[in-house]
Amino acid sequence: MSSLVNRRRTTPWIHRWSRPLIGAIAILGAIITAYLTFARLTNTDAACPTEGCSQVLASSYATVFGLPLSLFGFLAYLGMATFALGPLAISPEKNRQLRTNLDQWTWLLLFIGATAMTVFSGYLMYIMFSQFVSQFGAGGICYFCLASAIFALSMFVLTLIGRAWDDIGQLLFIGVIVVMVTLVGTLAVYSGDGSNGDPAAQIRSGNGQVFFTIKNTSGPAEIELVRHLNQVGAKMYSAYWCPHCYEQKELLGVQAARQLNYIECAPDGINSQTALCQKIIPEAEKQTGQKFGFPTWEINGKYYSGTQSLQKLADLSGYKGPRNFQN
Repeated sequence: MSSLVNRRRTTPWIHRWSRPLIGAIAILGAIITAYLTFARLTNTDAACPTEGCSQVLASSYATVFGLPLSLFGFLAYLGMATFALGPLAISPEKNRQLRTNLDQWTWLLLFIGATAMTVFSGYLMYIMFSQFVSQFGAGGICYFCLASAIFALSMFVLTLIGRAWDDIGQLLFIGVIVVMVTLVGTLAVYSGDGSNGDPAAQIRSGNGQVFFTIKNTSGPAEIELVRHLNQVGAKMYSAYWCPHCYEQKELLGVQAARQLNYIECAPDGINSQTALCQKIIPEAEKQTGQKFGFPTWEINGKYYSGTQSLQKLADLSGYKGPRNFQN
């Protein structure tokens, strides 16, 4: 009994509490990313405190392999929570050898996971500040992304100080390998974003920065609908940074969106027509009873606020063509 008490007294408190702390952070991260994944899959807006937060979460950077990036974050946090808390479920008195083995291997997995998550989060912070904060200041901060980066860094620090590592040199070597692999993988995943993609699918600012990439293709019905909208003089007032405008173009698909008659209202957008947008705002707000926002449709002299389904656009414009829309 006395030896157990002495061992507890000589063990630093951070070594005793590191696993529960990592597990708690990972569970919190899993909850947040699960919420973001649910919001993205159900096509609802996350509760963002700033417009920039919504822009980041709706951008092409938030999608990997056609799935929400938050889904992969959820799986990563779930894995970290399992590695951190799993060994604690094994009684050291009943199965000491298993507990010792699990403790050793999961610490290495925790270090690898936390290192990879920190590097990846660091890259996303670079994207956020260079692409969004540089444009919109503090309004371009995604607080969910910032929180995730803090969580990853905290878990990384805890894995370093949370136990007495026997071979620091080996740990450093493993860390360097993980950093290199993560960087290469991250750059490969996002290599399609930027100037190398299809220009017709990219939504850019006036200085050429890519904010969104349209991924859906258009069917014959979508193309015919846009041609009809153009024939009746319909216009979509939008801004390149607007996530809902991106969602509207995603519904139309790449081929139809490139033919769409849209008015760029952002002063620093491509072919900006800010004066025209300012001119129609009073009438648009009077008709809709809402504050002017993006996108706003003008169809047959009437204004409609927000993203519209293709069926509704067809109804509002009197479209008589095929309606087997695929998006």
